[in-house]
Amino acid sequence: MTESGRREVLLVVHPDRDTTRDAAGEVAVRLAAAGIGLRVLDEEVRRLVEPPDRELPCAVLAPSEDPAQGAELVLVLGGDGTLLRAAEVARPAGVPVLGVNLGRMGFLTEADYHALGDTVDRVVERRYRIEERMTVDVTVTLDDAVVARTWALNEASVEKCSRERVLDALIEVDGRPVSSFGCDGVLCSTPTGSTAYAFSAGGPVVWPEVEALLVVPSNAHAMFSRPLVVSRSSVITVQVDPDGSPAVLTCDGLRHVDLEPGSRVRVVAGEVPVRLARLWDGPFTDRLVHKFSLPVTGWRERHARRG
Repeated sequence: MTESGRREVLLVVHPDRDTTRDAAGEVAVRLAAAGIGLRVLDEEVRRLVEPPDRELPCAVLAPSEDPAQGAELVLVLGGDGTLLRAAEVARPAGVPVLGVNLGRMGFLTEADYHALGDTVDRVVERRYRIEERMTVDVTVTLDDAVVARTWALNEASVEKCSRERVLDALIEVDGRPVSSFGCDGVLCSTPTGSTAYAFSAGGPVVWPEVEALLVVPSNAHAMFSRPLVVSRSSVITVQVDPDGSPAVLTCDGLRHVDLEPGSRVRVVAGEVPVRLARLWDGPFTDRLVHKFSLPVTGWRERHARRG
């Protein structure tokens, strides 16, 4: 809520999807009818949400402003990638993020497009709960000098720069070496990210309430290259071989840091979580089954139906 007491929502959208214009327009009209102000990040989105026959009160934020500060909620129309971009602006202000899936999987999103009207009604009536998700803080050093500091909600991945090269990496946990090998990359993931890139690389699914960090090698050339699950209080370090090839650090697919040979990437549990708005009660198990369309009937039952 703003200093004047007016409720405001920051709208973040994926502008290239066919369904975005209708969804954004519906959200704008419904919020305006409820007396809730709408913020957008640029003029292009403003044109997207305002119907041609009427002008809605929609504030376009200057790039220098903190876009989520004072907002009640960041409402996302898009997939997980759009939600991750929204988390970038919501996290510093501690504002919760609510996602409506207009993409494919939408694992982080809370509602699908067909439930958009009900979702906005719940926002208007404040019928949602807040769930805090663990993040990671990432520090890059070279010759003991800090090169970069960043963070991630899903994962921090250290990867080779070119297809022809192999990344030679040394993994340390709590200051002790665990293994070194050639690979395509090493992912340091949160439980939230366990169903994203880390899952594709062969990592385990970790329930969000588990306080842990994951280390998942990608295509490692080694006998021991299994995923590791370590304590929230652990310190994970990935060192790029000083005599090897350069690499790149990517956080949530959004923030990139070039890594010279000899660079060390330190990953710890983040000090600031991302707050997700949840509409529906229910265990993570149900979300997992729904999003991945997992079979939950026994093979005997399926065989009997076929018979």
